[in-house]
Amino acid sequence: MTLVIDAYVPFIVEAVQNEWPDVDICSLKPEQIDADAVQDADALIVRTRTKVDEQLLAGSKVRLVCTATIGFDHIDTAYCDSHNISWISCPGCNAQAVCDYIEEAINTITNHPYLQIVPTGKESPITNTPTLGVVGVGHVGSRVAKMAERRGMKVLLNDPPKGIGVSLDAIAQNCDIITFHVPLDMSTYHLCDEAFLAKCKPGALIINAARGGVVDEQALLRSGHPYILDTWENEPDINPDVLQKALLASMHIAGYSVEGKRNASQRCLDEIAQTFGLPPIDIAQYRYNGITGTRKNSSEPWLAAITRQLKESPTAFEALRKAYPLREG
Repeated sequence: MTLVIDAYVPFIVEAVQNEWPDVDICSLKPEQIDADAVQDADALIVRTRTKVDEQLLAGSKVRLVCTATIGFDHIDTAYCDSHNISWISCPGCNAQAVCDYIEEAINTITNHPYLQIVPTGKESPITNTPTLGVVGVGHVGSRVAKMAERRGMKVLLNDPPKGIGVSLDAIAQNCDIITFHVPLDMSTYHLCDEAFLAKCKPGALIINAARGGVVDEQALLRSGHPYILDTWENEPDINPDVLQKALLASMHIAGYSVEGKRNASQRCLDEIAQTFGLPPIDIAQYRYNGITGTRKNSSEPWLAAITRQLKESPTAFEALRKAYPLREG
């Protein structure tokens, strides 16, 4: 069989070469994964930068698409389903990493007064014991809620599909920080819109580390609410005005940790093994050979440093993302 893989998915190439010698593996940069490249492939492993649709798959041999990501809005699942192409995503693979990112964001704005949450002369609700609203209580949101409770914060939850928590209006009206952890689909597109923001408390902080499009960025700009964004509309061509006015900003790296990447790669290999009758591979024995970092030895908070770098070079979004060292701790 032939496997085409995004070159930025770690662990897999070495593991496959060592343990599935009869599998031809082709590692390509995202921009190289096109219809010609996948024509003779039996399976694909992609990330969010590859649009998996009829244009990519028509006429190919592909039987399985694995995305080494939580989200799957870059996959035309209807097309895959109607053409007997199986697909999977990796929900929960980087849940702890995203939770750690949210905690770091809260630490940064709490401990560094130069980051102004509200106009000078008004007390920021963040400096007291804020109420945190968690919209989407899945793998990530549930961990964020536990983290906030451990910190002594009051937490309100909203997840109607799961029958959990309070209404979205109650989140808006009662929360000092609101963080989104929902997938992107028709029901969540611009979930945080002008009407929602108008109901929010003055100075309420909006955080989006879910998917670009969950938050209406133009409405966010007009609202005057402070915000922290890791995911953006129209990535990697993000809106420079939205970037410059962000309290903290990063380039879709909230879930970038060695553990998260390993979990996703393992899930993809497990599915390929099951689908094609191959022996299982345990990638725990394989080391990550890229750049890593703990982020704990710098005088500048690491999220503040990323914000500065991105604001200085907004067109370098994708380059900064590719060069980002995976977090180890």
